[in-house]
Amino acid sequence: MAVMQQELTLGEAADQLARALPGHRVEILQGRLTVTPPPDGSHQLALTKLGRAFDRAGIVEAGYEYVQGVGLWLPTLPADFAIPDFSVVDEDFRDAHVTKNYYAPNVFRLVVEITSSNWSDDLGPKVECYAQADIPAYLVVDRKHGEVLLYTEPADGKYPDPQRFKRGQDVAVPESVGVALDLSVDTLLDGDG
Repeated sequence: MAVMQQELTLGEAADQLARALPGHRVEILQGRLTVTPPPDGSHQLALTKLGRAFDRAGIVEAGYEYVQGVGLWLPTLPADFAIPDFSVVDEDFRDAHVTKNYYAPNVFRLVVEITSSNWSDDLGPKVECYAQADIPAYLVVDRKHGEVLLYTEPADGKYPDPQRFKRGQDVAVPESVGVALDLSVDTLLDGDG
């Protein structure tokens, strides 16, 4: 008996992988399907401390929210989307719903990625995708190389060279995010402090 096989679209393949691998992050970047394993404790603790810092800085009073693991629809290719670790968004971001768990890029003020085993995606394709999506600020906590990179003010689909921060330094959150806040590089890298 012959079995008919149907070729899946990239989006369908992503949906199947997401269902088959709970806790993994499935994204499509520049037409390439990526899967990231669940984050470790230091990664998650850094995100918790990041949220607390934004709370203390008055992010809600400034008219914004922060969210974790909310999809960002990317304009690079029709099926492209990312799921940033942490994002500062307009308070009415849900009005910019595109499909599934993905929202239009215009409601994102800041996107944060903390590198894991797929660190090269955060330092390569995501820089390009977020710039093309015109995300005002992209913060990469590069645990592989022990530094934090801040990309700001994309123009013509590209970010200028990032500001680089080493241990012992603080990163000033850009004004475009809506609050005044300095973030400790050590806390971002380790989840301590």
